[in-house]
Amino acid sequence: MWHQTEISLSAKKRGFHLVTDEILRQLPELKNFNVGMMNVFIQHTSASLTINENADPSVRTDFESFFNNAVPENEPYYTHTYEGSDDMPAHLKGALLGFSLNIPITNGQLNLGIWQGIYLCEHRNHGGSRKLVITIHGE
Repeated sequence: MWHQTEISLSAKKRGFHLVTDEILRQLPELKNFNVGMMNVFIQHTSASLTINENADPSVRTDFESFFNNAVPENEPYYTHTYEGSDDMPAHLKGALLGFSLNIPITNGQLNLGIWQGIYLCEHRNHGGSRKLVITIHGE
């Protein structure tokens, strides 16, 4: 069985945000799958997705600090600058982290580790609402 839907995440400030519960609230169909895989794809190039620590918020703060240091704004070699100083770094950060996740489903639930959660990585200062395409395959 296949199921596909598009959902929206509320606008978030720049940073790394735990969005597992926000996704699950919009995905009641998940309970119909005993075993399967869920693909989560973000339809944007200046935000990304990753899975990491879901308990200590300092991990998300450290992620933001690391990526801001690794991919700084206002580099003289950027030519894609007409959308603001955060735009090109946002594209680079998105390319590094990725735009989709595959997560196993077991007994109608995501089979994440106990300390794992889905992050929306918002790389723009004012990114707005973000759209996700969720595709589930299983039985």
